[in-house]
Amino acid sequence: MALPRALVFSSADRESPYVIDGLLHNDVVKSDIHSTDAFGYSEAIFATSNLVGVAYAPRFKNLKRQRRYIFRSRQSVDRSGWKIQPQGYVDEDHIIQFWDDILRFIATIKLKETTASDIFRRLNSYSKQHGLYQALKAFGQPLKSLFILRYIDEPVLRMSIEKVLHGVEHVHRFTRAVSVGNPREFLQAEKEDQEMAEACKRLIKNCIICWNYLYLSQKFAEIEDPVKREEFLKAMAHGSAAAWEHVNLLGEYDLSEEKFKDSVGIKPPKLTD
Repeated sequence: MALPRALVFSSADRESPYVIDGLLHNDVVKSDIHSTDAFGYSEAIFATSNLVGVAYAPRFKNLKRQRRYIFRSRQSVDRSGWKIQPQGYVDEDHIIQFWDDILRFIATIKLKETTASDIFRRLNSYSKQHGLYQALKAFGQPLKSLFILRYIDEPVLRMSIEKVLHGVEHVHRFTRAVSVGNPREFLQAEKEDQEMAEACKRLIKNCIICWNYLYLSQKFAEIEDPVKREEFLKAMAHGSAAAWEHVNLLGEYDLSEEKFKDSVGIKPPKLTD
C-alpha cells in the first residue's frame, strides 16, 4: 500500500532524521520495527528510534566498514577468542551528562511539539557537534553494535529486512512509472507546489491500488473451489497490490462519460445501514 503520509524535503538533506518523522506522524500504520537502506541510517537514529519504542533494522551495504563499540567496563574481558572485535568505546559519561536533555528531546518529538528533523537540523548547524547530538550518537553506538551482531548471526532477520526493502523498492518503481516525463525530479520550485505534485502522484497511486484490491476481491469471491481459493490466497501473499503493468499511463486521457463506465464488471460495494 502507499504510505498515508509523504514528506517532501531537499535532496541536500540526509534522510535519516525524516525516518523518525515518518514513524511518529503516521497515524495509520503503527510500526514496532523499521528498516531502511544505508541513507536512512545514523547512530543518533538508532538511539532515537529505540527511545520512541521502535526497533531500527537498516540494511548496511558494507558491514566491514561499520564500527562496533563496547563499554569501557568490559576492557578487562579476554577478547582473544572473539571473531568479531569491537573497534571503539562508548562514552558513558557523556550520555549521563546529557541524559536529561535526551529525555526532553524524546518528550518533545513524541508530543509532536516539533519534528525530529527540525531539531536534528538545528543540532547539525553548529560548527562543532552539539553535546546532545554527541550523547545520542553515544547512546546509539551499542545499539548499532548489537544489531550488527544479530544481523550476522540471524538469517531470518536478514531475510526479513531484504523482503521489506524489496517491497519498498517495488513501490519506488511504481512511483517512477506514475511520474510520467521526469520521474526523479520535481519541476516545481516552491515547496507548496512540490507538495501538491506529490499529493497528486500519491492520489493516482492510491486509485490504482484501490482498483486492484476491488478487482482481486471480486475474482476471489467468484472462486468456488476451496483448493483454488487457497492457491489464490497463497499467490496474493507473495504478490503486491501495487501493480501497474495493466494500466496505460501514457497516451491520451479520455474523461468522457462513456469511458468512465466500468468495462470489467466490478460490482459496487454493499452499503450497510
